[in-house]
Amino acid sequence: MTPPFFPPLLPRRFPLQGEESMTVVPSVGQAATALRMVAADAVQKAKSGHPGMPMGMAEIAVALWRADGGFVRHNPANPAWANRDRVVVSNGHGSMLLYAVLHLAGYDLSAEDLGQFRQLHSRTPGHPEVDVTPGVETTTGPLGQGVANAVGMALAERLLAETFNRPGHAVIDHHTYVLLGDGCLMEGISHEVCSLAGTLGLGKLICLYDDNGISIDGHVEGWFSDDTPGRFRAYGWQVIEAVDGHDVEALGRALADARAETQRPTLICCKTVIGQGSPNKAGTHDVHGAPLGDAEIAAMRVALDWPHAPFSVPDAARAVFDARTSGAAAESAWQEAFAAYRSAYPELAAELERRLSGALPADFDALAQATLDALDQAGDIASRKASQMVIGRLAPVVPEMLGGSADLTGSNLTDWPQVARINDGPAGRYLSAGVREFGLAAIFNGMTLHGGFIPFAGTFLVFSDYERNAIRMAALMKRRVIHVLTHDSIGLGEDGPTHQPVEHAAALRLIPNLDVWRPCDGFETATAWICALKKADGPSALLLSRQNLPAQTRTPAQKAAVARGGYVLTDREGAQAVILASGSEVGLALAAQALLDAEGIKVRVVSVPNLGLFLAQPAAERDAVLPRGLPRLAVEAGHTDPWWKVVGLEGDVVGMTTFGESAPAPVLFKHFGFTAEAVAQRLRALLV
Repeated sequence: MTPPFFPPLLPRRFPLQGEESMTVVPSVGQAATALRMVAADAVQKAKSGHPGMPMGMAEIAVALWRADGGFVRHNPANPAWANRDRVVVSNGHGSMLLYAVLHLAGYDLSAEDLGQFRQLHSRTPGHPEVDVTPGVETTTGPLGQGVANAVGMALAERLLAETFNRPGHAVIDHHTYVLLGDGCLMEGISHEVCSLAGTLGLGKLICLYDDNGISIDGHVEGWFSDDTPGRFRAYGWQVIEAVDGHDVEALGRALADARAETQRPTLICCKTVIGQGSPNKAGTHDVHGAPLGDAEIAAMRVALDWPHAPFSVPDAARAVFDARTSGAAAESAWQEAFAAYRSAYPELAAELERRLSGALPADFDALAQATLDALDQAGDIASRKASQMVIGRLAPVVPEMLGGSADLTGSNLTDWPQVARINDGPAGRYLSAGVREFGLAAIFNGMTLHGGFIPFAGTFLVFSDYERNAIRMAALMKRRVIHVLTHDSIGLGEDGPTHQPVEHAAALRLIPNLDVWRPCDGFETATAWICALKKADGPSALLLSRQNLPAQTRTPAQKAAVARGGYVLTDREGAQAVILASGSEVGLALAAQALLDAEGIKVRVVSVPNLGLFLAQPAAERDAVLPRGLPRLAVEAGHTDPWWKVVGLEGDVVGMTTFGESAPAPVLFKHFGFTAEAVAQRLRALLV
């Protein structure tokens, strides 16, 4: 059953800070003015920020969030309520609009918090940040990614509903709303994700477009003359045009029409005036991204008949947004509905709760060990194939795993037997995203933000450049998304330098909180996957080979050490030097070691599947693997820079400092010095 929507709002008593309670009647006009003034005052106090969007979208916020006749179902006392509606402010520079609404709605966000806008360690940072401000659903700022996250949230809602709802028990049933502006629509990612959202028919996705015609450089017609309604109709969206963005009732009718459409996402084009309420700057780019100034704010107070001090809001305006009573009632009704669901379908209810909590299945450790054992016997295979074997073993029994590829499934090997495609019908678990690397990564960020899924996205490593900012955002938000990045070196071969990654592993290693794995064989690949699935507080990138790699033999201690990022793979008593390598170059290091053995040169070989994780180990553990004083040679078919911090200036690195070439892989490896003979020669030079 669907929980009831909000009951009609009755006059209530709200104590104003420092004053006695008084009976109030909600005032929609005052509510919009309150949002404008809170935004203007906060930006002025911070001496930086973007007042124009909050002032221009104030009535949109009232229509969406008003407690009597609004559309957002939420409970300020429990921002994590599973069946809440999601609201994403994709034009995140207008964060003060969201903060003001959350404050007035009753979230744990005080007037003092509003006054600390953009200050160090405040709960009101310059752009919305998930897990910092209660009620914020995602971290936005890089334009276009918010709407991409929202597509992921809407997709997650649909898939969970298809999987868990039963007749009479619609326990997953909510909408995703997006506020977005011209900048979001100019960014190319908006095309990627909105096109896909239309194709997938995400009918519970509703976007409100702040069509004010202004960006930082001025009036947008000189650089943004798209037929936006026509564009979205071509995507398969419902488009509601020319809505007066300052008419709360007209906006309400448009939102009702949007909710009535269940087969298509909806774009509501809201004509607004940026900075509405500013007597001298409304409708200009001057109000977009700078404080209004004391004189203009004083003029606003007169023009809007707002005699209140900064961050002081009268009870009548607060009452428009206050959702504490109605939100608690809505969640309570849902909890009753869920209790009935649990009684009727106890196993489904328990599984849904587990998945939404982010916990792995209870038997995951046993599944992981069986997978490690199987991959230890996989023989000489490409690490991309080893990855597919891991997926094939785990995905059928870890139902929150959801795969996808940017039109490279047959190359990334991110699918598994009998998996149904989301594109083809209900309850699929694999998304063919088309050639949309960036969009796919950002959509999957949204799915993890919604909860219930651990998504993994496939493309070539060289195209991680396209999705880099979404990977960065997953790391910043500490969300578990796994990136399967295949064809990890010049071993790609004949496709040439446009497709051969050189600097990409190094660049990914620079992203804080991103685990970058480059495994050398099946066992290391399985370990990387298991570590990535267990890492609940951030993303992982698996850099995988196209070509077959030799399987290595390990002791139990060595197997356990793989998860620490670096370990001694083979050693020689009285070793004179160390060769470190990752991925396909581990086999090369071992071949060089064999050549040096014949000459009486004793070398230790260290496999480093995760350089960042190895460097984060305690110094004593690192020293046990890389004894101080021994010369070090690193080998990786990628940019040399990260390895210098390991080998030191007295060491050496066999790597890439140029782009690749077009030729068969064996020819390229020889051309660029990735042969056993060349590595052995570089090691000899260190011992001279």
